[in-house]
Amino acid sequence: MAKVSISNAIKRYGQTQVIHGLNLDIDDGEFCVFVGPSGCGKSTLLRMIAGLEETSEGKIEIGPLDVTHLDPAQRGVAMVFQTYALYPHMTVRENMGFGLKMNNTPKDQIAEKVAKASEILRLDDYIDRKPKALSGGQRQRVAIGRAIVRGPQVFLFDEPLSNLDAELRLEMRVELSRLHDELGTTMIYVTHDQVEAMTLADKIVVLRDGRIEQVGAPMALYDNPANKFVAGFIGSPAMNFLDADITASAVKTDGVTGLKTPTSLKARGKATLGIRPEHISVKKTGDWTVNLIEELGGVSYIYLTNKNGQKLTAESREHGKHKKGDKLSISFKMSDAHFFDPETEERL
Repeated sequence: MAKVSISNAIKRYGQTQVIHGLNLDIDDGEFCVFVGPSGCGKSTLLRMIAGLEETSEGKIEIGPLDVTHLDPAQRGVAMVFQTYALYPHMTVRENMGFGLKMNNTPKDQIAEKVAKASEILRLDDYIDRKPKALSGGQRQRVAIGRAIVRGPQVFLFDEPLSNLDAELRLEMRVELSRLHDELGTTMIYVTHDQVEAMTLADKIVVLRDGRIEQVGAPMALYDNPANKFVAGFIGSPAMNFLDADITASAVKTDGVTGLKTPTSLKARGKATLGIRPEHISVKKTGDWTVNLIEELGGVSYIYLTNKNGQKLTAESREHGKHKKGDKLSISFKMSDAHFFDPETEERL
C-alpha cells in the first residue's frame, strides 16, 4: 500500500499538450476514480502513473519513491485493462501465476499466492478451467487475480468493466468494492460511467480536457458541484439547466413561476439555474408538454418541453399518473437549486 502524489504533471505528444500541470494526492488505501468524457485525459493520466506513458514534465511519486522516469516493473503497480488478455492455452491457475513464473518466483510461493487470490475472488471452482470455459465476468476476475498475486502497492484499473453486460457490471462493481475492503490497497480506477464512479469511489477526480475540474467524495460532488460541467456530469439523469434572471426579490426563468431569490444569493442579473430531476414536482395543467415517460419500475423519468423549446427531466414515483402529451406545471424548492455564472460556468 502506498500514497500516490502527482505534482505539476504535463503530457505532450509533439507540440500537442493533453495533460496540463495536474496536481493530485491519492491517500494510502484510497479508492480513487478518474471520471470524465471521452478524450478528457483520464486513461493517459493512469498510464503515466503506470509508466506506460512518459511524463513530459512534473513528478509522480508512489510512497516515498519518485517513479517519474522508472520502468513500469519498478513502480510497484499492477494494471487491469479493459481487455482480459488471458492466455487461451493456459488454465486459470497458470494465467494468474504466469507473471511470477517469468520472474523466477519459487513454485511453492506461486502456488500459495495463486491459492490466496483464487479464494479472495471466488475462483476455486474454475481454477483448472481455460478461459474459453469462463464467462466474461469470470475472465475479468482472473485478470484481477493476476494483478493480485503480484502484491502491488497500487492497483490501476482502466475501464475494466466496459466489455461486460449490465448484470455482470453490477456484479463486478460489488466484487471490486469487496476486494478493496478486503485488501485495503490503494486503487485508481478509470471510467466514463459516472454511476460506477459514484458506486465505487472514496474520492472522485472529474477531468475535462486534461485538467481537473473538481476532486471530492461522491456525494460532496453531487451536492456541491464547483461548476456547471461537474453538475451536469455527476448524476443520472443529468441536472437540468434553465436560463434565469436574478433580481433582489425573484428569480425569473422560462416556464417556472413564484421563485423567490434566496437570501444567501448575492448575485444579480443573468445566471444559469440548475435543478436535479428528483427535486422537481409536477402536477396537471401547465405549459410543459410530456414528450416521453421512461418507466423503470419503482421510479419514472418524465421528459418535458415547453413552448420555447426548453427541455427538462423530472423524476416521479407516481406510476401511471401522467402520460405522453399531458400538459404539466413544475415546481421546486429554491433550497435545492444551484446557480452558475453563464460565462465562466463557475458556481455562484
